[in-house]
Amino acid sequence: MGTTSHLGSGWLTPALSYVVACAGAAIGLRCTLRGLAATGAARRNWLLTAAAAIGCGVWTMHFVAMFGFTVDGTELRYSVPLTVLGLLVAVVVTGLGVFAVGYGRRCGPALLTGGLVTGLGIAAMHYVGMAALRMHGGLRYDPGTVALSVLIAVGAATGALWAAVTIRNVAAATAASLVMGLAVSCMHYTGMAAVHAYLDPGRTGLDGAGPMEFVFPLVVGIGSFLFITAAFVALSPTTRDRAVRREAGELTIEEFPARPARPTPEQHHRAA
Repeated sequence: MGTTSHLGSGWLTPALSYVVACAGAAIGLRCTLRGLAATGAARRNWLLTAAAAIGCGVWTMHFVAMFGFTVDGTELRYSVPLTVLGLLVAVVVTGLGVFAVGYGRRCGPALLTGGLVTGLGIAAMHYVGMAALRMHGGLRYDPGTVALSVLIAVGAATGALWAAVTIRNVAAATAASLVMGLAVSCMHYTGMAAVHAYLDPGRTGLDGAGPMEFVFPLVVGIGSFLFITAAFVALSPTTRDRAVRREAGELTIEEFPARPARPTPEQHHRAA
């Protein structure tokens, strides 16, 4: 059996992964709330942004935490296709859950469905990400602990979506994001507690990419996406802001009338 550690870089990776999880949850919840207040294409676009923010946040949290994961006696590398697949699973399945809430006619069933689907997506992302791991040996899982991690993921997702549709003030939304980040982190480390590594001394070469070769640049890129999305959400006017501007006689950018086209010489001649 290989000796595993989750603190290969000290407490830096757990703390940083928690911050990333909170950031993804905060942006996703805010976008979901904007989507619920909008209609038509605007609602769809906000919900798509929420799915991308939550999925990318959870995926980034997972791999930031994995930078601290070590197994004595072996190098760790990652399968590039499975790593990317984990990101796609997180975004797509989270999107299904967010849209179930955004377009659900009955709040209770929609929340339960959305929470179940989103939670399963978060758990699937975690275990697809673990399947991407390459080492001189392999991993075994304790089924009971795996089931507990899935339950935590479903509970966290349901709670986050409930917060998105019920919380309206900034302080409560911030608290919900902190709780969501804690729940996602707990799900990750519960899933990692189910891992038992074994070594295969006869295995020589490892395929895949090292963490700093592929995963780190991807994490930085997605982190930049979350930062830009947060700035966009912060600067974008809410429905209430638009209503206040209308009452004050102001127009938002998209409400300005199009500039009339200059008349052609023929139109001038007809007018004369």
